Amino acid sequence: MELIRCYLDRRRPDCFSKLYDRYAPKVFGKCLALLKDRAEAEDATQEIFVKIFSKLATFDERSKFSTWLYSITYNLCIDRLRKRKKERELFSDELEQAGEKIDEVDDRELLEMEFERLKEVLERIPEGDKMLLLMKYLDGMQIKEIALSLGKTESAIKMRIKRAKLKARRVYDRLFPAQA
Repeated sequence: MELIRCYLDRRRPDCFSKLYDRYAPKVFGKCLALLKDRAEAEDATQEIFVKIFSKLATFDERSKFSTWLYSITYNLCIDRLRKRKKERELFSDELEQAGEKIDEVDDRELLEMEFERLKEVLERIPEGDKMLLLMKYLDGMQIKEIALSLGKTESAIKMRIKRAKLKARRVYDRLFPAQA
């Protein structure tokens, strides 16, 4: 927060440069993980910091700066994925049909999958579902933080995570059927 105040109060470029130096590697890493293209991740990182530069005055400190930054990063990458893949929707809602029961998938099940298998499973589920799981389990974000960064309710995020885990389980079962 000190660097943000330094930049906003004094408009000193070195303050923004320090902010950039501190957060750019993390933003680039998120962009690369989502976009899977180094050049596009570099472009996205620059675009994100241009947005931050122009919107820094709107940061209201209701959340941590890193949460606000993650939200901008996530949203920009998702927009790029939508354009690139021309998907109708990132978060599939096919399970929202009336009366359909959603099975429970224990968190432990996901964590017990072998890393390589988990990586393969994550590559095969929709990007939006993948990002929710990564936000929750890799980044360790709380439901409240995820909801705030995505502009959704906590209950909506809980339901989407539940569905994402179910999709991951189904893909896992299809890829790696239990051997009799």
